[in-house]
Amino acid sequence: MVLSNDMAALIGFGCEAVMYGAYCIVFLTAAHILLQRKRGRRVKDPLIWATAILFLTCTAHFALEFDHFHTTLSSTGIPGYANETSKLFGADLLISLADLVGDAVLIYRCWLVWGRSWWVTIFPSITAIAGFACIMELLHLLLSINPSSPTAPPSIVPLGIAGYVLPLCTNVFVTVLIAARVWYMSRASREYSDLTSSSKTVQRAMSIVVESGLLYLVVQLTFVVLFAMQHPAQAILAVIAVQVYGIAPTLIIIRVGLGYATDNTTANTMTRVRWNRPSMYRNSASQYATNTTGYSTTAAGTDVELEETDTLEDGKKTGAVAV
Repeated sequence: MVLSNDMAALIGFGCEAVMYGAYCIVFLTAAHILLQRKRGRRVKDPLIWATAILFLTCTAHFALEFDHFHTTLSSTGIPGYANETSKLFGADLLISLADLVGDAVLIYRCWLVWGRSWWVTIFPSITAIAGFACIMELLHLLLSINPSSPTAPPSIVPLGIAGYVLPLCTNVFVTVLIAARVWYMSRASREYSDLTSSSKTVQRAMSIVVESGLLYLVVQLTFVVLFAMQHPAQAILAVIAVQVYGIAPTLIIIRVGLGYATDNTTANTMTRVRWNRPSMYRNSASQYATNTTGYSTTAAGTDVELEETDTLEDGKKTGAVAV
């Protein structure tokens, strides 16, 4: 059986309805965690704003799709269901907007992980904004060429591919940066601590980075391939993707907020890790540690601070980790 554009659009709406229901649960959980942890500074917290904007964007997209589902089936039925309308153009715009906001959350998190270094945000920010601009131009050209076409005309497909590949590059780049930073700090922690718990927590933080990146990556990459092939199934992935753009960053916030990771996404609630050394090793150890890791190095959103103390146990150098 050949999948038609109309049937693909209907299947996509059903899948999005399921994903949106799951997203509502994820969002309410994240909102509860953020509001409990951010008492007194809720207005200034960018994560609260980003989480709210993401949810409102995905909700608006589902509302437009539901309105199209109801009005089209009641008036014309299945034939022509996938044809573009003014409301569906608005829904397509919201897909790219949700993608842009989701990328902003990941970039913000990468900025924190890298000790608030602005240079790590330059490339992913450019690719994210450039991808959004390409999609805006794609919608403009589609309105001019064939406003009712369910798929993009072949002449503007390359522009659409660029519009979806650039945000994909943003996600891959940011994920690699975070994973590299966490790996570097895990290596440094093993040099100064004999405790296996430090290595386990770092590995858990890395799993969060990989899992959140892969969730986005698989959906985005599949959609780009289907879009380039002009396959009708792109209509299914497109509406699923908009909910994934909201779910993936929100899951990170939940995992961090529940304490399943050492990665604190907010700048104001970072965990302090102190390495305690005896006084007899104070000068040499302090100088070596400062040259190797830096005084206040941030790993996965965690401030790592070298603190000199007089701790001596059985004449041996000991290390203590306080999280």
